[in-house]
Amino acid sequence: MKYIGAHVSAAGGVDQAVIRAHQLEATAFALFTKNQRQWRAAPLSAEVIAAFRAACEKYHYSSAQILPHDSYLINLGHPVEEALEKSRDAFLDEMQRCEQLGLSLLNFHPGSHLHQIDEHECLKRIAESINIVLDKTAGVTAVIENTAGQGSNLGFRFEQLAEIIAGVEDKSRVGVCIDTCHAFAGGYDLRTEEECVKTFAEFERVVGFQYLRGMHLNDAKSEFNSRVDRHHSLGEGNIGKTVFSWLMKDSRFDGIPMILETVNPDIWKDEIAWLKSEQKSVN
Repeated sequence: MKYIGAHVSAAGGVDQAVIRAHQLEATAFALFTKNQRQWRAAPLSAEVIAAFRAACEKYHYSSAQILPHDSYLINLGHPVEEALEKSRDAFLDEMQRCEQLGLSLLNFHPGSHLHQIDEHECLKRIAESINIVLDKTAGVTAVIENTAGQGSNLGFRFEQLAEIIAGVEDKSRVGVCIDTCHAFAGGYDLRTEEECVKTFAEFERVVGFQYLRGMHLNDAKSEFNSRVDRHHSLGEGNIGKTVFSWLMKDSRFDGIPMILETVNPDIWKDEIAWLKSEQKSVN
């Protein structure tokens, strides 16, 4: 079964994200558990935690259907020690918030070398960051998102994701989330079924489907292999609808959150309904 949803707002409290997902008739959702553009946030109160857990129970969302995202400020491969420690502390806080909410996944962008250190040194720092935080938490898997490779961001090649995973000690608590827009901008073609087959055969060879813990379903305003991160609504960008239909028909993508981050929230409900219809067409 596919879990399909969108990254919904948590304005007014994290429990409100659950309600918004339900209103979209989503079977999955993503959220920020704190303001994604601030380093610090008030701790989650017992009341907030209870309200979130109650809403998830009421609307039948398990932790397997929820893919929270960490702050955009965090850079787990930062070349400067003081800034690296700040990012590691913030990432630990994000993981602990997931623990408190009963969530089992945390999606994050791996990091950037900022043109100051070698790519492999940066990837090593990212893996070390994950190890430090996993050692201090329990029950939450660190889910590395592939990037478009914009600027000095790493994680746009499957080999880079695999290199991070290789450096993580507890392989049971590390995974990846593949963003279709980022993959396309990073040089993986998805415009035809033949290209989809080739791209995910490469993913299986280099990373392995055992590590796939989520998907971000986005078309792209950016060009193929442009290394530019610009999302678009399904079928309205340079990728087209083929890959999204193809994904719905492939059982390797069952049982993970598949999350829209497309640019028009007004049509998320329609996009979710279309994805569900594509899934049903093979059952």
